Amino acid sequence: MTSNDEYVLEVLLENGLIMPDQVDEARAQVGEREGTAVDILIQDEVVSEDEILSNLAGLFGMEFVSLQDIDIPPDVRDMITVETARRYRVVPIYRAEDTLTVAVSDPLDFDTLDSLRYMLKVQVDGVVARRDEVQGVLDRYYAAEADVEGMLDQITDGTVDVETVQDDLIDTDNASESDAPIIKLVSLIILEGYRARASDIHLEPLEKRFRVRYRVDGVLHEADSPPKRLQSAVISRVKIMAGMKISEKRIPQDGRIQVNILGRELDLRVSTVPANHGESIVMRILDKQNLALGLPKLGFFSDDQQLFERLIALPDGVILVTGPTGSGKTTTLYACLNHINRPDRKIITVEDPVEYQMSGINQVQVNRDVGLTFSMALRSILRQAPNIVMIGEIRDLETANIATEASLTGHLVFSTLHTNDAPSAVTRLLDIGVKPFLAASSIRAVMAQRLVRCICEHCKEEYTPAPDVLAPLGPGAEQLQGQLLFRGHGCSHCSLSGYSGRKGLFEIFLVNDEIQKMIFDKLPVAELREHARELGMRTLREDGMRKIGSGMTTVEEVLRVTMGDKD
Repeated sequence: MTSNDEYVLEVLLENGLIMPDQVDEARAQVGEREGTAVDILIQDEVVSEDEILSNLAGLFGMEFVSLQDIDIPPDVRDMITVETARRYRVVPIYRAEDTLTVAVSDPLDFDTLDSLRYMLKVQVDGVVARRDEVQGVLDRYYAAEADVEGMLDQITDGTVDVETVQDDLIDTDNASESDAPIIKLVSLIILEGYRARASDIHLEPLEKRFRVRYRVDGVLHEADSPPKRLQSAVISRVKIMAGMKISEKRIPQDGRIQVNILGRELDLRVSTVPANHGESIVMRILDKQNLALGLPKLGFFSDDQQLFERLIALPDGVILVTGPTGSGKTTTLYACLNHINRPDRKIITVEDPVEYQMSGINQVQVNRDVGLTFSMALRSILRQAPNIVMIGEIRDLETANIATEASLTGHLVFSTLHTNDAPSAVTRLLDIGVKPFLAASSIRAVMAQRLVRCICEHCKEEYTPAPDVLAPLGPGAEQLQGQLLFRGHGCSHCSLSGYSGRKGLFEIFLVNDEIQKMIFDKLPVAELREHARELGMRTLREDGMRKIGSGMTTVEEVLRVTMGDKD
């Protein structure tokens, strides 16, 4: 019913709308019947939804209104975008001077009104209406169905081609009449993900609904979701497109879909996992054209880029990229390979899975079902006399030993590790069993990275930060004190988020003769880090502060993705 079921029950009891024994009976039935205790009371006609909303509205000084015959002027409707109205489930009613009144269905959801005030930069007052009436007005005034139908028409008339090239795909022409709507719906979900610049699409079966979410710039956003009754058909369609077994629902499966959208080739890496209410699916969108952007587009400043380009041009050694899942490690490695890919060099990769298919590079897919592990593949490809080897991830001692030994025999080896900062990668290798002398003599550099959202160029504005805003950045923040910084106030181009796109923060740890000796002596990572900083290494937080000052990102973003530095 609302965001706080227990609070609603207390209000109803205090106002005499329900009796304690009725509450106890409703609570006892939770789990046996659908919904919360409040929902059960409404279903049993003990209390009506109108009575509940009217009492809650009065409690917070809000008005309870009916939207059945409402007429919203176009200028009021246009104050809130389609995406915002649907995301927050609000309807703009009228505007008086600098105050906008919106209808909400949950009077306890204070965050929505606060978010709208921040995004719209006007005073926002709320009135309360029934949930079905709010949804009805959204459908009527924001033309949700018309928008969907228009995009479906584009799909079916060939304006937008979102069909896979796999042989076992059921295409629109050969599908039965009953299959066609599902094919269109899945195509639309993929198309919308691409248009929203999503990195992945999440199809999540919940108890009472089938949720669709898009991850845009690292943040998940909920989209209009298909009816729960279509869940099984949508999941089956995706599994067919990805070449998976439709009948197998008990174990996880992986697959791939290749699509062409608006002349752009995309790979969708598909993963299914059995969940309580059906199979959960994630489709990761891999855009091949992003690889052609090169190193400058990753977010390097000129000095770091020159240093990194020198590193990846070395004839041998191990270069590691570290960071948590989703920090862009693989994209950085692919951009490196793309930068150094020349006809006179043989490059082989071992990946699980192969995310991007690159021309001119030999890519090996790990297949544990037939015994083709990272270590086995590495042994084999070294007999292929490559100049450069890329290992998707160093996960065990055997793989780490082969990688370090390959670097000592004249190969340049790229790989990734999961560590919080760059110097910790050395400790991680030693922990899994790599000999100190091997690590010291083979590692050339380690680069840690994080992704931060970039300020939207269409709504970028200057401001002077207060001291308390910069204080959490820690040492070095004083250089930003009194400086004009930037932030995005939100616009239609960035869906009112103030951000558009992501770039990297980087921490480059170089291994020189002194660092080699420290690794060989197995000194603690804190000493490695301290010495590296004395030699000029910038931490992730320090690189973030540089990018705040340049207007690339904001204080909040750097604080979100980095840890503080010690003095």
